[in-house]
Amino acid sequence: MPLAKQYRCVHSGTCPCAAGHGHLTEEVIFLVFQHANWNPKMIASLSQACKWFDDLGKRVLWKEFCRTRVPKMMLDLQSSGSHNVDGNWRALGKLLIYCSGCSRDGLFNRIDIPGHFAHKTRFSRTSGRSFLLPQCKTDVLYVSDPCEHMDQGDEGDVGFFRGVFKSFSVSKVKKMLIQKGARLHPTEECPYCKARLWSMSQANMIPPNVGK
Repeated sequence: MPLAKQYRCVHSGTCPCAAGHGHLTEEVIFLVFQHANWNPKMIASLSQACKWFDDLGKRVLWKEFCRTRVPKMMLDLQSSGSHNVDGNWRALGKLLIYCSGCSRDGLFNRIDIPGHFAHKTRFSRTSGRSFLLPQCKTDVLYVSDPCEHMDQGDEGDVGFFRGVFKSFSVSKVKKMLIQKGARLHPTEECPYCKARLWSMSQANMIPPNVGK
């Protein structure tokens, strides 16, 4: 049975996650999850126990999960000298394995597709270039294989891509969005890191070769 997260837990002797047996050290937890090959469902379950476990998951476990699943991409994303990627490790971990779907009252008004785990975790820097305007080709964007939804009927027969920029804060894409006066969507936010979304279509920054 999942535990209700103890947001004010300080990992003390009265914390319910101890269950009367004392708390495990970070080193022991690391070895357990390493043996489990950084199982994302196990990490998510542990994070629900208390704030201490949640912090450990964000800081260590999700990081190792990302490094294991996409090692080359992770090396590249961190090659600029940053110890972290834009957003956080848990957000990137979720991006790798989860398709957020969409709702009729969101960015894609005509379709309603529930969120679900993706079948593939393949991201390509080469594919990401096709999503960039010629002026932004020096930016680095990793894009997933499309997540198809053919079981959602004719309206839902679409492919969604998931992607992540390397150092988006200093990218040419962000600079151009600002120069063009692109607006942030009033209500929609990133389903992974919770940042507000730029309107790429309003700024006319979607390459013609990218399907809509």
